Formats: sequence, structure tokens, C-alpha cells
Amino acid sequence: MSNIIYQSKISQIGEFAQDVLTDGMLILFKIGAPADLADYCFVHSHDDLKQDLQVGQTIYLGKQSYKITAVGDVASVNFCELGHITLKFDGNSQAELPGTIHIKGETLSQLFVGDEIRIVND
Repeated sequence: MSNIIYQSKISQIGEFAQDVLTDGMLILFKIGAPADLADYCFVHSHDDLKQDLQVGQTIYLGKQSYKITAVGDVASVNFCELGHITLKFDGNSQAELPGTIHIKGETLSQLFVGDEIRIVND
């Protein structure tokens, strides 16, 4: 049975966020992100992360689902405190950067205001 550990919705899309997505990354930041960062982010309402992020969890971005394959050392802390993580759609088993989460699946083509973000334990 799936256990939801995080849930929020996209509330704003930065001017350059789609360009970053085209490069195979999606940057999330909670509402109130610094303006220079928000331009590159999908800004979301922020919820409590009920458990640390872990390999094997599933993240839902809108209607698409992805398995987490690697979690950077500070990704859970950054996500709890700032609602900030970078998702890379490359399926790597080692995190390249401390705040990055790697996920397996085709790069998302678009995410819209109102789309849901959920993270579940399967």
C-alpha cells in the first residue's frame, strides 16, 4: 500500500523553468523563492515532508511518475526547509550534487500551474 509522504501543487512557473526542463532538470522551490532563483523554478505550495527522501520512492509530477534512483546528502533538509530540490531525469545511482535527486523516466515535457507533486513510499 502506498504511503504519501509529501504533497503540494505548482503555483507559479519561472520565466526560464521550461528551458531548464528541456535540459533534463526540474527545479522546485517553495513560494517565496528569491526572485533571481524563481525565474528558473517551478514554484509550489509547500507541505511537510513526513519522511526523508530515499531511493525507491516514487515522485509524481502531474500525471507522470518517476522512481527515485539517488538522493543527494542535503536534498531532504533543503526540501524540508526551503521546498527546494533539483530533479535530474537521468536515473543515475549516485547523486552528482548534494541537493539533487535523480529519477528514472523520460524527461517531463511540461508541468502546469495547478499540477500536483506527490512523493510516496510503495
